[in-house]
Amino acid sequence: MRHILRRHEWVVDEWRYQGEDGAESEGAALIVPLARWRTDAERWRTWSGPLGVRLTPLDAVAELAADLARLGLVAVEFPNPGDGRGYSQGRVLRERLAFRGELRAVGPGVRQDQVFLLARCGFDAIELAAGEDPEAARAALTRYDVAYQPGAPGAALVALRRQRFLSRDA
Repeated sequence: MRHILRRHEWVVDEWRYQGEDGAESEGAALIVPLARWRTDAERWRTWSGPLGVRLTPLDAVAELAADLARLGLVAVEFPNPGDGRGYSQGRVLRERLAFRGELRAVGPGVRQDQVFLLARCGFDAIELAAGEDPEAARAALTRYDVAYQPGAPGAALVALRRQRFLSRDA
């Protein structure tokens, strides 16, 4: 049984990856690789359960634009901690393509020290790499209360920092 960090809470993952036991049973919440989505598009368009797609760093997010309304989840793969292409894919999905479903970071590169930055890019679910500390990952979401760049939550961060600085002198 897999657990994920979804919006600050550890929950049992109801989604299954294609190839896992019971994944393709009727009505199951299924995540398929984008390559399989492309090769058998009609099958997935008629799937009776919730459907998600898994992107690799080489996949073009724009290929999903026409199908995003059908998808309940997009899982973005991070193959190692130094590969930042998934951050860009997440921002494109949220900001340019207005994806409102679950955006999940997955793969061996998803580490607890990245959780805050992933959330800033629009990821609302995290599947940590094996061996990572789940409670440290949850704590990382609130480690910082101010950031300089705007992010998915939309806080006016520089203004907040300035306001705190000015109120300190008053």
